[in-house]
Amino acid sequence: MTQSLAPESYTRFLSDAAKERKPSPIRGLYPLEARPGVISLLAGKPNATTFPFTSIKLTARSPTDPSREIETEVNGKALAEGLQYGPTAGLPSFCEWVYELQEREHGRKKGEGWRVSIGAGSQDVIYKAVMAMVNPGDSVLVECPVYAGVLPMFQALHCDLIEVETDSHGIKSNSLRSILQNWPSTKQRPKVLYTVPYGCNPTGMTATLDRRQEVLALAREYDFIILEDDPYYYLYYGDAPRYPSYFTLELKQPEVGRVLRFDSLSKILSSGIRIGFASGPEPLLQAIDMHTAVANLQTSSLTQAITYSLLDAWGYSGFKAHTETVSRFYREKRDVFEGALRRHLEGLAEWSTPEAGMFFWFKLLLGGDEGDSESIIRTKAYERGVLALPGTVFLPRGGKTAYVRAAFSLLAEDEVEEAIKRLRQTILEARQS
Repeated sequence: MTQSLAPESYTRFLSDAAKERKPSPIRGLYPLEARPGVISLLAGKPNATTFPFTSIKLTARSPTDPSREIETEVNGKALAEGLQYGPTAGLPSFCEWVYELQEREHGRKKGEGWRVSIGAGSQDVIYKAVMAMVNPGDSVLVECPVYAGVLPMFQALHCDLIEVETDSHGIKSNSLRSILQNWPSTKQRPKVLYTVPYGCNPTGMTATLDRRQEVLALAREYDFIILEDDPYYYLYYGDAPRYPSYFTLELKQPEVGRVLRFDSLSKILSSGIRIGFASGPEPLLQAIDMHTAVANLQTSSLTQAITYSLLDAWGYSGFKAHTETVSRFYREKRDVFEGALRRHLEGLAEWSTPEAGMFFWFKLLLGGDEGDSESIIRTKAYERGVLALPGTVFLPRGGKTAYVRAAFSLLAEDEVEEAIKRLRQTILEARQS
């Protein structure tokens, strides 16, 4: 039977700042207010009778019939919760919805030593997790290329970023094993590995089942936590069934508790609503919540209430139907973009077809040596009226690369065609110079 890691085993994974952070003297006592008969003089909550909102009505497309709209309303107790300060980890009703989602999607049940915490987008809880686990100067394992949005977190801590090689199948486990086997005995081993296993930003890769299993085995062997950043999990559109998450796969390990998972609703409901959530070992979630309690108190109760109102009205079957519609939408976008690449950049670039997400990662074939996309993309391509990202911004240690990241999520078919034509002319000009 799979066992959870003992709570005390997480002490070594916590940063000095997390160990020194004290619980909020007020928020830590909030649960005591729920005891029947207690008259609370505790919190400086504003009196709800002074709030002008009486109800919030929402109109949304039906997840099963986009031509039909459904209406929901946030009022009564739900609105009262949404307008007032709430629990640091999230509104209980919304947290319970997430618990059941994680059981349905990942097979994880409550009572296995893990819990959830709602964040203002997954970036919020990722940042707080990094602050809770990483000390200045620590060595950190990151897949390479890596999501550029996490680099400033580690760079501000002056971390030693250890690049783990990837390909179109995900993290190369032989690269990870080699790094760990040859780790200097005088230097502390990394405590965390950061990865985006579905539709990776920037490479578009989706990690295969065997790669995930190998990385999980290494996490147990070398005692590190996998930071599973999975904002594109519901944007999977490959032909094969979706691979299990790290969060799911660790159930087959002798012990659970080495995966800290981050989900986002930004890509499937609204990026502006800023709702994401972390799921993982309770001691790590506690450290994240203690950060939240002193940084921003909590994620907006109102946005949580609005989000829960919609999801509750849809039900889990409606949510699943909606995510399937979204993934089909991005598959069509991918196919349009790849069609343009084949027409205009065949022989001028190389790429792998993404199975999730919204990015193509392609290598410019500039002739001679490997080449460098930096000046070509930042200057020459932009002068021709097309903007993309040179691959160097996704390399933890910088350096030259011929790769380019292109996002295909927003463009109409005629815009894609024109953009790739302009890139073709830019590449041809660079090859002649």
